[in-house]
Amino acid sequence: MSDPTTATTADAAAAAAAEQLRATAESTELLLRTLAELEPADVAEPSGLPGWTRGHVLTHIARNADSLVNLLTGARTGEDVPQYPTPESRDAGIEAGAGRPLAEQVADVRASQQRFLDAAALLAPEHWTASITHRSGYVFPAWQIPAKRLAELEYHHVDLNAGYTPAHWPEPFAIAEFRRLGERLGAEKELPGVLLVAEDAGLEARIGGEPLELTAEGPVRALTGWLSGRADGDGLQVHRGDEGLADPRTSLPELPPMG
Repeated sequence: MSDPTTATTADAAAAAAAEQLRATAESTELLLRTLAELEPADVAEPSGLPGWTRGHVLTHIARNADSLVNLLTGARTGEDVPQYPTPESRDAGIEAGAGRPLAEQVADVRASQQRFLDAAALLAPEHWTASITHRSGYVFPAWQIPAKRLAELEYHHVDLNAGYTPAHWPEPFAIAEFRRLGERLGAEKELPGVLLVAEDAGLEARIGGEPLELTAEGPVRALTGWLSGRADGDGLQVHRGDEGLADPRTSLPELPPMG
């Protein structure tokens, strides 16, 4: 499995992107299987995201694909193509599409993902090394666009509250996100210090500041679920020194939103 955070040549960048593109196709198929089990009225039910129905989540998944087509186009042409025209247009597009019937939502998810794959297929290896500006302002290499799409698919599949949980995440995705979120939260020194031990993956991460207050052990998917706010820590073993804590859900600190 290629490391989704490093690539040193155009060929390596193209290979990393291709691997993640395949993963997005597989992730989309799993999402479509979940959607096939829903009843038409289910699309208007609440999702796991505050204030959003399942229709909001599905519309966001589709419009995210189109926004990443914009970034892929910029990487291919060398032009500065913004991910969204404005933040307001992004929000308005989600709101406008949220109330559509389930069948229309499903067709939109499928078609927008295909547009994303078609746009990616137009890039030559050197295009994948182009610098791209995310909608939040930070700059990253184009070969990381497919990994960002994969994260949107996997996290929001869970957010649908339709039976897909962090336990269903592909292991490579869970490992990559464990590393990424562990590094990000490792810089949050105001958080209590927690050592995370994913024994099944042979990984550790240290988040928060000093001193080390807790150790949380468990499967990498469960730990990544907690780090990403998609799980409450259920199934983890939490210790303070040599003392095992009975309920990890109340023992673990509250984390900042992923952003």
